[in-house]
Amino acid sequence: MSEPGPATLTLETCTSINDIPAPEWERLAGHSNPFLRYEFFQALEASGCTSPETGWSPRHLVFRKAGRIVGLAPAFLKSHSMGEYVFDWAWADAYQRHGLAYYPKLLIAIPFTPSSGPRLLLDPDIRQQLVPEQVHHLLDRLTDELGAHSWHLLFPGKEDQELLQHEQALHRIGCQFHWHNHDYRNFEDFLAALTSRKRKSIRKERRQVADQRISFTRFHGRDIPEHVLSAFYVFYQATYLKRGQRPYLNKRFFELLLEQLPEHVHLVMAVREGEMIAGALFLAGKTTLYGRYWGCLDEYNHLHFETCYYQGIELAMDLGLSHIDAGAQGEHKLVRGFEPVITHSWHGVLHPGFREAIENFTREEADHVRAYFSDAESALPFRQQTPD
Repeated sequence: MSEPGPATLTLETCTSINDIPAPEWERLAGHSNPFLRYEFFQALEASGCTSPETGWSPRHLVFRKAGRIVGLAPAFLKSHSMGEYVFDWAWADAYQRHGLAYYPKLLIAIPFTPSSGPRLLLDPDIRQQLVPEQVHHLLDRLTDELGAHSWHLLFPGKEDQELLQHEQALHRIGCQFHWHNHDYRNFEDFLAALTSRKRKSIRKERRQVADQRISFTRFHGRDIPEHVLSAFYVFYQATYLKRGQRPYLNKRFFELLLEQLPEHVHLVMAVREGEMIAGALFLAGKTTLYGRYWGCLDEYNHLHFETCYYQGIELAMDLGLSHIDAGAQGEHKLVRGFEPVITHSWHGVLHPGFREAIENFTREEADHVRAYFSDAESALPFRQQTPD
């Protein structure tokens, strides 16, 4: 299917990443962001994690001009709202109460990944020609042609934000907590930037983990043994099963990730008395370390903070990375030196009545998020320029 757009630009979809030539995807997406790698989407499909059976039917967007591919975007036709991290359950419930179908919906996002980055992978000249109204028009018409009722573009980077924002756009914001290396040479440098009380608190947490006779071992890419990956996957499953949920990703996905993208994968395993008891998997980009998956079977004091945050900070420093994106949630990250960051999403709702109601909701929600962000900034644990 296609939709005429500005200056012969058309938009169509593909039902598999394999229908898009890998060189074209790589030309537009590059190789630095692990969540945009062609192999990442291949692993999701080949493992069955993104499929009609899981409610994640691939519908990757292909922009063409005069028949030539000039843009791509990861996209899925969704039959539910799980695994997205921009929550629209209330919208779906409102549709249902009025006897209307909310699903299917078109989702332009990275599956199971609340991390900001490029979403509209466009040739630079096409990006310069487009204006936000044209992008929204193309997406609205494609959504209708697909038989969907709305489209949702989640966690775009700055360039895409500029191409999506206009006065009538349905724009949501959220707040996450990220760590930034402000010229720290090591973990002690980072601690020195904190207030005395927070510095002592973190040292106490780390000491209590060590007092439980817990140590840590790192594994990287192809050097991750099968038995270590198997142990990690058990821990990963436990995170979801404790909440009564099934994990989004199966073991085959992680196996393919190691086979096809080993240069991005880093695994930190917690060890006690010679036995692995917890693990955290990180993916490394050009400047950012992404903290993605964690799990344990038994509870230990401060083990989550140590494995995911303090070990993550040390790993980022050792890799020469200046930024940690630890994903969604996290006031507990704030007191540990992770700073608030505003995240964005854009939404196209075809039903005019619900569109107006959702627009009012997003405005009110944004006021609350900005107030929360401001409060979080004022509560950062960094000391002032003057000594404590």
